[in-house]
Amino acid sequence: MLMTAAIIGPAHGLKGEVVLDVRSDDPAVLAPGASLVLSGSGSGVVVESTRVHKGRVLARLGGVGTREEAEALRGAALLVAPHDEEDAWYPHQLKGLRAEDPQGRPLGSVSGLRPGGAQDLLLVGTERGEVMVPFVRQLVPTVDVEGGRVVIDAPPGLFDDGADDSGEGA
Repeated sequence: MLMTAAIIGPAHGLKGEVVLDVRSDDPAVLAPGASLVLSGSGSGVVVESTRVHKGRVLARLGGVGTREEAEALRGAALLVAPHDEEDAWYPHQLKGLRAEDPQGRPLGSVSGLRPGGAQDLLLVGTERGEVMVPFVRQLVPTVDVEGGRVVIDAPPGLFDDGADDSGEGA
C-alpha cells in the first residue's frame, strides 16, 4: 500500500516548478533525489529540488520542464512506500484497535483518525456513538499496534456522559 507524501498543486513560474500540499511529516520523503510514484499513471518521478517560497513548498520534478507540463500534473498525488517512524502511525494501522482505559476496561474500538489543526483526533466507536479523542500523549499514552490496543486516559465526561465535572458534589 502506497501512502500520499504530497498533492501537486498549481504550477509556479515558467520552468516547471509545482506547489506541493505536503501530507507527510517526514521531510526525507520529499528530499532531492527521492523517488516517488505519481498517482494515476503509476510512473516514477524523482524530486530534483525543493524550496520554501512565501510559506509554500515548491518542487522541481524530473521530466517536468515547462509550466504546461507542471500544470498537467495538478491534483495528482506523489506516493511513497510506508516506512516506520518512532511514535508515528498510519491511520490504517490504528483502525480496529481496542480502546481501553488505563485499568484495561474496554472503551470501544478505534474507527479512524481525523487530521486536525492543533492535533489529530482519534475516533473511537462506542455503544453510544463516536467519541473524538485528542491524539496527544497525555490522553493516549500507549499505542500498541502489535498488541491490538490503545490506552486512553480520558478526562471525566469524555466517555461517560453521566460524569459530574462541574466541580460540585464531593
